[in-house]
Amino acid sequence: MDEKIIDVLELRRTAKEVKRHVILMRILALLVVILILIVAIAYAISYFYDKFGSFTVKINKYDMIQQGLALSETPEYSRAEAVLNADIVYDMTNISGEDLPDNIDMINGSHNGDSFIAYTFYLINAGDDTISYEGEMTIENVTQNVDEAVRVAVYKNGEKTVYGKTKSNGGGMESDCDSEFLSSTVVMRTSEEGFEPKAKDKYTVVIWLEGNDPDCIDDIIGGTLKLGMNFKIIEST
Repeated sequence: MDEKIIDVLELRRTAKEVKRHVILMRILALLVVILILIVAIAYAISYFYDKFGSFTVKINKYDMIQQGLALSETPEYSRAEAVLNADIVYDMTNISGEDLPDNIDMINGSHNGDSFIAYTFYLINAGDDTISYEGEMTIENVTQNVDEAVRVAVYKNGEKTVYGKTKSNGGGMESDCDSEFLSSTVVMRTSEEGFEPKAKDKYTVVIWLEGNDPDCIDDIIGGTLKLGMNFKIIEST
């Protein structure tokens, strides 16, 4: 075969190999970018779950700006807040509600124990109008049916109500509870009429796994729960 023809064939082969290598490198680069994006998304989900905690309190921003409804971790507040976040308890184990501290409603802000979440905050009418408001606590995320054994105690101005999910066998309310969850996604609702300017309602929310609940079994180990409480004005005068 002519030497020049051989050279041309070798050049063509070399060009194809270079092209194939370039395509392969581009595919690998694209796969690396996709992998980085997947890791970044997973990190972002974890970050925001940690950032906003296991319990979040919110008020409608319009109600805050227009009517002066505000949140605070202390009764004397220097600035109005629209969102408050409780600290997280990792690897929470089950306890009995009878073992909760007696003064659990007497400490402001986050005051968690090893096996419970406790958060005290104040809803304040910092505006000039008398208002009526509603509040609703919802289950925003749950895994491994951990909500079957969860208890939520809500202290409103010192008055305590314990909420739990209806018995899994359909037998009604758990014996240690005062009220059942309103639905699979709503824990409870509260309301207040004639909430005058400068008035303050104190709330303490306590969350734990009730060890005496028949549904507190190994299957829920590693489960997670995120609750949110949202307040809004329903009337102003």
